[in-house]
Amino acid sequence: MTGRTFRLRRLRTGTPAPSARGPRGAQPKVVALGGGHGLSASLTSLRRITGDLTAVVTVADDGGSSGRLREELGVLPPGDLRKALAALCGDDEWGQTWSHVIQHRFESQGDLHDHAVGNLLIVALWEQLGDHVKALDLVGKLLGAHGRVLPMSAVPLELQALVRGHDPARPDDVETVRGQATVALTRGEVQSVHLVPPDPPAVPEAVRAVMDADWVVLGPGSWFSSVIPHLLVPELLTALVETRARRVLSLNLAPQPGETEGFSPQRHLEVLARHAPKLALDVVLADRAAVPDSDSLAEAAKRFGAAVELAPVAAHDSSATHDPELLAAAYDRIFRMHGRIGPWR
Repeated sequence: MTGRTFRLRRLRTGTPAPSARGPRGAQPKVVALGGGHGLSASLTSLRRITGDLTAVVTVADDGGSSGRLREELGVLPPGDLRKALAALCGDDEWGQTWSHVIQHRFESQGDLHDHAVGNLLIVALWEQLGDHVKALDLVGKLLGAHGRVLPMSAVPLELQALVRGHDPARPDDVETVRGQATVALTRGEVQSVHLVPPDPPAVPEAVRAVMDADWVVLGPGSWFSSVIPHLLVPELLTALVETRARRVLSLNLAPQPGETEGFSPQRHLEVLARHAPKLALDVVLADRAAVPDSDSLAEAAKRFGAAVELAPVAAHDSSATHDPELLAAAYDRIFRMHGRIGPWR
């Protein structure tokens, strides 16, 4: 069996690959930031190559079950936290059973309709324990999660965007669009986003995780509503700027209808730089087929001090989703090729 075949077999089974380990069996400490399906894609891949994994999740969701619980109980929106926990479940029977259970949504004509089981479980533990982090750690233990899930802030946040042309009748006007669910599907061109309340406090455990990491992964995901919000939490941004960890930005496979419609890969980087001009990156990962102009992307990445890694990471269908094994292989290669000498090596 060749080394490459052995490594891919490990990636399929969800067992951390030997190449991610140092000579003493240590693994890289990896922190992944984002929300929704994009973060889930990263976590599903990263848990295949390291057992020391932390997800830091946005808490600005205001739609669906999360929005209803947030409005009724004044809690953090649990939906993206639930998705991250589900993504960290193993590929064995226990992990897949619990992943499906917490993702299950009720169907009824009453108040329970469309609530996810995991959302209710998380909120119940928050009320019982009075501690966001302890409750999420307990859910992770129940699920056998291959990593830890943390909210980026302990207060519910509202996302607001300045959008040009939100009203088609007034294409040059800039107006404020409120709410993550609305921003994600907004018409017009998003100019910038900000959080309410402004300058929210970060969860201390999330800051420590970023500072202690060997690698930090940002993206993929909805650019304005899942990726950039992390850069709007001052303590978290400071940690991302000052950490000794290496930083990977994982680009989306295609522009998102609404908030990034018509964006080129390099445009995503330009928007990121406007919101966090002091942020440096080490690697920008993109799917080779999604980059029509690699020179322009390399030039945009250079402003962050980053190298560009092009790799086939898309699923072999028309879904515009990442293939977990291919994305895991890309992260594994980046960690080995660009890794800084540290404790895990």
